[in-house]
Amino acid sequence: MQDTQKTIERILKLKEECNAVILAHNYERGEIQDIADFTGDSLGLSIQATEQEADVIVFCGVHFMAESAAILSPEKTVLLPEIHAGCPMASMVTAEALREEKKKYPDAAVVCYVNSTADVKAESDICCTSANAVEVVNSLEEDEVLFVPDKNLADYVSRFTGKKIIPWNGYCPTHNQILTTDVIKAKKDYPNAEVLAHPECRREVVDLADKVFSTTGMVEYARNAGDEFIIATERGIIHKLQKDNPGKKFYNVSEFTVCPEMKAIDLDSLLLSLEKMQYVITVPEDVSAKARIALDRMLEIKRNR
Repeated sequence: MQDTQKTIERILKLKEECNAVILAHNYERGEIQDIADFTGDSLGLSIQATEQEADVIVFCGVHFMAESAAILSPEKTVLLPEIHAGCPMASMVTAEALREEKKKYPDAAVVCYVNSTADVKAESDICCTSANAVEVVNSLEEDEVLFVPDKNLADYVSRFTGKKIIPWNGYCPTHNQILTTDVIKAKKDYPNAEVLAHPECRREVVDLADKVFSTTGMVEYARNAGDEFIIATERGIIHKLQKDNPGKKFYNVSEFTVCPEMKAIDLDSLLLSLEKMQYVITVPEDVSAKARIALDRMLEIKRNR
């Protein structure tokens, strides 16, 4: 405990010296969330970073998140404390493969979930988040939409639009392994709890949920409703939910809802990142410019609400 406290003190001192801001995704370890200046979803954190006077952004998340921060804040130094923290779903689509798929559907708009690499965003017409995917798709003039890379989110969106959705065959392994049997058992164990599911879950799991939300949506809903919740998403969010709502109860839908990539960063790697200014995440200017267009088109929808 004493060593942990010393590490925390050292991190805070270096953060001040470097004029850095620490961002932590909702799925990160509790100790990382606690030391962060801001917690939230990937895009929300990147937008938050643009509003800070910091010179350095330390993004405690996975690679594509740090890339988004670098695209939106090109004048800042963006650090990812663990260079091997990736996203299996983001790795399921490449720019080259997407270019080939686009040839099959020349009239389709390409909607890219933000959980993707900068290269893939650069090949897309517009980005979306899990919270605004339906709104983004419905805003498009095109009748056909090539949706990458999450087939489960694509399926969820297809329920709320009259457009033809062409899904990429990608998925989040953590969400995809949540099964109906997990939800049924959790509801039996906690009969008074509402089930909150992420739209990256399978359709049959979504159908069993009381509410379907992004991580930010879950945080906001839990703050304003109910007393007990079964959470069908990566278990790291329960730390934030419990911290924000000490009088409420939150249960994992399954003991296996853990993303190893999201748990790669700990206090030691965060400290090392600040000590050595590692690992700097950059995006080539040509890729960044194209990806920024897709991100800006999405953000414009939000601004015009």
